[in-house]
Amino acid sequence: MRIVIAGGHGRIALRLERLLAARGYEVAGIIRDLEQGDDLREAGAEPVLCDLESASVEHVAGILQGADAAVFAAGAGPGSGSARKDTVDRGAAVLFADAAERARVRRFLMVSTMGADARHGGDEVFDVYLRAKGEADDHLRTRLGLEWTILRPGILSDDPGAGLVRLEARTGRGPVTRDDVAAVLAELVETPATAGLTLELVSGSTPVAVAVKDMAGN
Repeated sequence: MRIVIAGGHGRIALRLERLLAARGYEVAGIIRDLEQGDDLREAGAEPVLCDLESASVEHVAGILQGADAAVFAAGAGPGSGSARKDTVDRGAAVLFADAAERARVRRFLMVSTMGADARHGGDEVFDVYLRAKGEADDHLRTRLGLEWTILRPGILSDDPGAGLVRLEARTGRGPVTRDDVAAVLAELVETPATAGLTLELVSGSTPVAVAVKDMAGN
């Protein structure tokens, strides 16, 4: 199975690349900076240079050609302004979903955020971010050619993961480690029965594999 990850040098993406490579998958990570390539190779992923803010749908579809799954884990990041929240968190996500559908990639995972809502009010940068993520999620739901799942983690931390989570349609706010987010994504890649679900994720008491299996059975 070939899996392509947008935002390949991100803190969740690098963790996910290690997990997927350890399971024997062929993993590629999309990056904007060639200097990040060594970190991806160390994680077991092939670095692919592409700027999703300026690339065409056709170009990204070419990168995705032959992939079995795609994961959008890119983000404008802390310190970025409203403009990049729109061009990355919304625009790049929309582009990546459209390209995946064009390339006939079936499985698609979107790393969103808790509280994402296209109708969210407010003028602060974080308000723009929540609207951008909500608009990207809404667009993905219209891509009928994709078996999509949207994952909305709570407050992220770099603490070691416990492998114990709460994964539900609604969890309420709470913390979750990036380790555990990556572990859930790795399970979701292998669980297309969760297609069409938007899931919130926080730390909890259920083993990751069990939590994903429970959602697949609902």
